[in-house]
Amino acid sequence: MVTIKKRLVACPNCSKLSEFAPSNAFRPFCSERCKLIDLGLWASEQYAIPEAIKPDELANEFSDDFLKQ
Repeated sequence: MVTIKKRLVACPNCSKLSEFAPSNAFRPFCSERCKLIDLGLWASEQYAIPEAIKPDELANEFSDDFLKQ
């Protein structure tokens, strides 16, 4: 008989261990509550993916500020 070991992962929100399997509809979160909290943080733009400022964008910002004075 083959024993299948459950894969447990820490919830990204509360760190509680939860099963990472198709039977867990909220994976990788432990619950709907944690999933919605994370969604709310994305929606309110509290998470951001950093992007390097390109030299031409930097030049445009300074010229716009100068024109406003």
